[in-house]
Amino acid sequence: MKLSNFGFDLPNELLAEYPSENRDESRLMVLNRKEQTIEHKLFKDVIDYFNEDDVLILNNTKVFPARLYGNKEKTGARIEVFLLRELNEEQRLWDVLVDPARKIRIGNKLYFGDDDTLVAEVIDNTTSRGRTLRFLYDGSYTEFRRKLKELGETPLPKYIKRDVQPEDEDRYQTIYAKNEGAVAAPTAGLHFSKHLLKRLEIKGVNFAEVTLHVGLGTFNPVEVEDLSKHKMDSEEITIETPAVNTVNTAIQNKKRVCAVGTTAMRTIESSVSSSGMLNEMQGWTNKFIFPPYDFSIANSMITNFHTPKSTLLMMVSAFAGHDFVMHAYEEAVKEKYRFYSYGDAMLII
Repeated sequence: MKLSNFGFDLPNELLAEYPSENRDESRLMVLNRKEQTIEHKLFKDVIDYFNEDDVLILNNTKVFPARLYGNKEKTGARIEVFLLRELNEEQRLWDVLVDPARKIRIGNKLYFGDDDTLVAEVIDNTTSRGRTLRFLYDGSYTEFRRKLKELGETPLPKYIKRDVQPEDEDRYQTIYAKNEGAVAAPTAGLHFSKHLLKRLEIKGVNFAEVTLHVGLGTFNPVEVEDLSKHKMDSEEITIETPAVNTVNTAIQNKKRVCAVGTTAMRTIESSVSSSGMLNEMQGWTNKFIFPPYDFSIANSMITNFHTPKSTLLMMVSAFAGHDFVMHAYEEAVKEKYRFYSYGDAMLII
């Protein structure tokens, strides 16, 4: 498979700027791999496809307000700082992206907030837009993190051109988010409401929680035609004993095991035993899944509609079959499904 195999025409008006009014009432396209059929449903109908002791694997990462705006010393130029990951808690070092990057050099200081109580010094260049910042703040680490949260805003994807709204803080977060560390939401999970999860629980469906802290690397464009030469950024993952036991029991009993989102799928496929079972793991993954690929754990998947030539579309194509997925995407465009982070969903069984 080549990069050009994953191109399609996506009208701009299908890129979802806002979430659906109710989480579980977004649209749902259901792909049946065996029958090669497509159904059109609402997301809350997903319950009809799961039975007692089936498992949903959820990524419980929590998005933190990663986008800050500061002013450069002397010139006062407004600079966007996007927090990627904390490098050293004690020294308050962070890996960040800055925009506009050409104005930011080693030794520059940036001031945040009306009172300038938070200052950052640039101590390294990492990429064309990447910098390492040392934050200077007179207070404890807890107070420092509270200040970051106070000054930061919800990191909506760049394709959303509107201003961040107060409701985005809640809606750009799954209702089961627990472990803070993501700079982008695991968007397939945004469709679950508390009511829908409760109905699934009553039906006897089990949940296995894993963690993958989504980084911006997930959305990096693929710039090589030969997919084997593309390198994914590393993302931190955690798979603990309760999830392992729940998933492996379902596999042994031949139940439906559903990865909710490409991030959950990457997580579980990064820690597979030689016998095709899930292992515990605490570490990093840069796994890139594209066709052809043999999946070991999940036999179904929930995902959003992705953009052309994205690594996310490539994973979905590996799971459901390239021709079937591209046909489904043609149907989605024709039927005006909403794409990307706040868009509609697909269930593949």
